[in-house]
Formats: sequence, C-alpha cells, structure tokens
Amino acid sequence: MRNAECKWKVEPRCDGSLKFRTPHSAFRILRVPFSAMSYETLLFAVRDGVAVLTINRPDKLNALNDQVVDELAQAAERIASEDAIKGAILTGAGTKAFVAGADIADLAKQGPFDGKARALRGQAMLRRLETCGKPVIAAVNGYALGGGCELALACHLRIASEQAKFGQPEVKLGIAPGYGGTQRLPRIVGKGNALYLILTAEMIDAQEAYRIGLVNQVVPAGELLPTTETILRGILSMGPLAVRLALEAVDQGLEMTLEEGLLLEANHFGLLAATRDMKEGLTAFLEKRAAKFEGR
Repeated sequence: MRNAECKWKVEPRCDGSLKFRTPHSAFRILRVPFSAMSYETLLFAVRDGVAVLTINRPDKLNALNDQVVDELAQAAERIASEDAIKGAILTGAGTKAFVAGADIADLAKQGPFDGKARALRGQAMLRRLETCGKPVIAAVNGYALGGGCELALACHLRIASEQAKFGQPEVKLGIAPGYGGTQRLPRIVGKGNALYLILTAEMIDAQEAYRIGLVNQVVPAGELLPTTETILRGILSMGPLAVRLALEAVDQGLEMTLEEGLLLEANHFGLLAATRDMKEGLTAFLEKRAAKFEGR
C-alpha cells in the first residue's frame, strides 16, 4: 500500500454485526491452517495467547544458518496466521547470545547469486514477522550481532538484558548487512548513529543501545523474560484491532509523504470508529472499569 487512499469496505452481516474488508497491504493475514510442527533449531511454545520463540543453537551462539532462517519463516507465518497466538516474544537459548550473527560456514561458500538469494530469503522472513499484525518483542539476552541485530530490528520492541551487546560487524568480513540492517537501523536510531555502527563495525553495550534508541528498556538478566512478557501482555490488554492498525500505520506511514500518512491515519481512525471495540473501550472508560475487547 504505497498511498493512503484506502478503499475500506464495511459489509453488514446476517447477525447485524459489521464485517470489514481491508485493502491489500503487507499486514493482510492469510488464514492458513497449521498442523503441529516440530523444529530442529527453534523452540516454539504458546501460553495464554503468547508465543515464545527461542532460537536454539546455543553451541553455535544461536547463529543463523539457512535452516534457522527457513524455520523462522515458518514460525513467523504461524504467528501471523494462528488465531490462538495474540503476540510473540523472540529470544535466544543460553546466556551468551540472542543471535550472534549469520553462520560463517554458510557465507564462506556463497557466490553472488547465492548471496542475493540468501539475503532475499532472510529479508522476506523478517518482513513477515514485522508485518504479522501482532506485537512482537525481542528479548535480547546476549550478543545480537549482524543478522541477530537485524532480527531484533524487525521486532516491534526490543528489551535488552544488561549483558546484551549489539553490532553490525559485516564490513569486517568484506560484506555489508543483508537482512535489512542498512534500512531498519537508520529508521530506528537515525542515519548518523546507523552509519557509525555499520561503518566502524563497533559493538555497543545495552546502555549505549538504550541511549541511541536501539532498545526500549534495559533490565537485569533474570528479569528479562518476565519483564518482556509483562510488557507484551499489557499491549494485549488493549484493543487488538487498534493495535494492529497502529502497527500498520507506523510501518506504512514511514514510506509515505506526511500528507499520505495523515490520510492513512484518518482512514484507520474512521474504521475503528465503527467497531465494537471502540464502543466497549469508551464505555469502559466512562464506567471506570477494565475494557473487554472482542477484536470486532
């Protein structure tokens, strides 16, 4: 969706409620049934609507090889498509690394065509996660370097432990970021900070990452997952349609002119005004009680 002239359609249903037909965008969710899946490089658990996705290669510092990327793509589709999943947390196994980067053994074998294909495959996986329509938070428990930093950047929020380290060291290897680092990093921390990290290949600690806006919060290691889950469940207590459209407005608006972005925001605002959730939210506020949103 490049411009903001959305053609939202509202159709009456036989039960008197409203059915919304949304325009095509990266956030559109395809309802794909999933059977139970097993992963070799990931741990995937769902509890009370929250999926916890753990990259599980601690002996390799959770490095991203082709299999991890493929399994992350499947997991991202599950997060987007399964109604039982309302939001997700991404983290790494062990205490040393979130994801310490790409698997150098894979990179050493690639030629130009392989390299481009690998980058496009990783970018598509991260874009699916970023546009799943549900809040996704990275719980960064250690090294987040190269592809690991790029994975964290594709999440909507980033909570870091005090031991976390961040960096884009690709230029040391004679390559450049390939999973979105040159694009998402300047959007999050600004052009100057992004270029400094990319060109110097410098690794920064959690406090510096917080100072430049790369992470949203820094907590002790033992509090990382509980804090991340508390934040996510707080978001999930909000109106789910409002959260989804807010995510979409920010994501799409960054690629629009200000006028287009404002129109997109107005379209979303008007659409939400026709939902049961808005009526419930306003009524609950006036009645001084917690809202019970239905996602309708």
